[in-house]
Amino acid sequence: MAKYRHGLPPTRGERLLTDGGMETTLIFLEGIELPHFASFVLLSTPEGRQKLKDYYVPYLEIAGKAGSGFMLDSATWRANPDWGEKLGYDAAALKAVHEEAIGLLAELRTEYERPGRPIVLSGAIGPRGDGYKAGNMNAAEAEDYHAAQVANFAATDADLVSAVTLTNVDEAIGVARAARRHDIPCVIAFTVETDGRLVTGKTMQEAIEAVDAATNGYPLYYMINCAHPSHFSDALDPGSAWIKRIGGIRANASTMSHQELDESETLDAGDPADLGRRYQDLVGRMPQLRVLGGCCGTDHRHISAICAACMPQSAMSA
Repeated sequence: MAKYRHGLPPTRGERLLTDGGMETTLIFLEGIELPHFASFVLLSTPEGRQKLKDYYVPYLEIAGKAGSGFMLDSATWRANPDWGEKLGYDAAALKAVHEEAIGLLAELRTEYERPGRPIVLSGAIGPRGDGYKAGNMNAAEAEDYHAAQVANFAATDADLVSAVTLTNVDEAIGVARAARRHDIPCVIAFTVETDGRLVTGKTMQEAIEAVDAATNGYPLYYMINCAHPSHFSDALDPGSAWIKRIGGIRANASTMSHQELDESETLDAGDPADLGRRYQDLVGRMPQLRVLGGCCGTDHRHISAICAACMPQSAMSA
């Protein structure tokens, strides 16, 4: 299949589904142990690779039934040098992880992509540290730190890189600059607290405008992830220019705060139907949204509800 680079479906108007909360699904619903929340360790065995494929398939089938395209995110949220070192992976081993992760997605694209139902391969990048804390790198340090992971993806069939659960502007700038250096499109996804602000106190508007100003608007678009819609919907003014830069939502099903989620020993799956209705409201207010999926606590039930509420093809396919 041809690569979509520089002509990605999300920039042409199509709306794509994506998956839910990979790590929470694998741990809480599938009973799989993921050290340090790292799903990429499953790539090291045939059995683990099959578990990852089995994870993606229900989402691809939901999209196929609805006649929708799909954004496949790699299992590499933790595959950076710091987390890799904790798990015994050096630079060469991490390079192989990125190749394996995108290779697995390419196999799924070959099997499930159809005319009018594009499948885009996204290389997932997570924060250097904890996804709920601010971090302390400046933009130059972040660019250098994430450059290796970006370069690894740029050498594969990945169509873009998606940096998710970012909590601060400098790390987002660094990722975007590294992507520009290696000539691969990028998406930046910020996570917010229950007040709709980043953990640093910045508003989403301040964060998006700062990254755009520092990178000449390099990100294809921005997303919000790992927060319940009730945490950020009031901060979204559809009439503001910056809002038009938000192209995707990957929300949590749970209304818990990040601290509460961190301390919880059980999975709060929330209400899939309610989440679907909240997405429908967001799409109505922000018709430019192009990628819809989930984050912590969401699974195929939530994506099915989001699809039914937001994808016009769903009504035709029912």
